[in-house]
Amino acid sequence: VLLTGESGTGKELVAKEIHTRGVDYRAPFLSENCAAISDGLLESELFGHRRGSFTGATKDHDGLFVMAGKGTLFLDEVGDMSGVMQSKLLRVLQEGQVRPVGGKDIIHVDVRVISATNKDLRRLVNEGAFRQDLFYRLNVVSTELPPLRDRKEDIPLIVQKLLENEKTPEGIPIRMSKEALRAILRYDWPGNVRELQNQIEKAVLLMEGETILDEHL
Repeated sequence: VLLTGESGTGKELVAKEIHTRGVDYRAPFLSENCAAISDGLLESELFGHRRGSFTGATKDHDGLFVMAGKGTLFLDEVGDMSGVMQSKLLRVLQEGQVRPVGGKDIIHVDVRVISATNKDLRRLVNEGAFRQDLFYRLNVVSTELPPLRDRKEDIPLIVQKLLENEKTPEGIPIRMSKEALRAILRYDWPGNVRELQNQIEKAVLLMEGETILDEHL
């Protein structure tokens, strides 16, 4: 499954929901941000390594493909993966097996892969920056998450969910005034749900009493 959409639209939440509704929701759900670490570390995290394969490898390490078992592996920001790592990931998806860094043994894996990106992978394929064969492997079923500005009817429900466990020091549930909600609905939220969540958390810290007012936003 390939999830696309702007940053902050909730792609990992959707991935977890897909996992929960899967064949065995009790199986592991593991994730990795492909843009956050170097190729060498990413390869070790995904495929594992054997003791002594590089400096600091003091013991064998199972990669996420193995640890996920028959569960789900969520690969976030897959569009930022280097060409070398794209080739290695493609081989794993084609063959259903991994070779740990520094190891000779082959490990068969059976894991559901959900990937996500905020980039236009088709454009990257046309530009030669992303492998076409890997794109087709990842893009079996695709879902685009629309930005929050295009689904403002969802905002009241999201706000309700974000305030669900927020209480004053006296234990009174925190609510939002109609004026504050109208202010939130007028804003376009370029940072999407993540920005909205940040704003709600900030308002809860700044407010007094039990009601978030528009002046707290």
